[in-house]
Amino acid sequence: MAEQERSLRLRVGGVRLDADLSVPPAATAVVAFAHGTGSSRFSPRNRQVAAGLRAAGYATLLMDLLTPDEEAQDARSHELRFDIPRLATRLADTVDWLADEPATTALPVALFGASTGAAAALVAATHRPDRVRTVVSRGGRPDLAGDALRLVRAPTLLVVGGDDGLVLELNEEAASRMVAAPVELAVVEGATHLFEEPGTLDEVLVHAVRWLGRWVGGTGGPG
Repeated sequence: MAEQERSLRLRVGGVRLDADLSVPPAATAVVAFAHGTGSSRFSPRNRQVAAGLRAAGYATLLMDLLTPDEEAQDARSHELRFDIPRLATRLADTVDWLADEPATTALPVALFGASTGAAAALVAATHRPDRVRTVVSRGGRPDLAGDALRLVRAPTLLVVGGDDGLVLELNEEAASRMVAAPVELAVVEGATHLFEEPGTLDEVLVHAVRWLGRWVGGTGGPG
């Protein structure tokens, strides 16, 4: 059976958001991406990682977290990208949508957040603790999840660039506050915040596939 790829308009959080769902044959889980600051479902880094995850047997959902009008507003104010409660509510509703969607209803759900999207993913995991099996963060700002960090039960992988000094410190501090979940911090040496250096996104993918294999099954193997 060929991979199913569809462009969708999801109704979540009272708005309609554009998304792209890809389901490879015999997928073992679905990974929903939460993009970072000022980005969209077309983030080239998230799309590169998503392609690698599909090759490893995982379905992927890349979505916009803001409507076109909100994106225009955010381009001026830079405020909505930091509205973690709004973004987290939309992600939580997306998890519900995946449970109802025939192509993904039987698949465990993982959330993959970048930058501010990582905070939204962690907060969403507290809203849907029985459905979100694990969270992966790439260059994320988990600190922006605030007091929700102590409530996260989903096993969480924090991948940070070794040359992303401030964000590395923020991830270390956030990990220390996540007392209810297994947490691992993976440092990609030589990588800066956007993982633009050659080979660094490949390392992110290696860490993500290993982690997903541990917590939702698949080619990463048991942990």
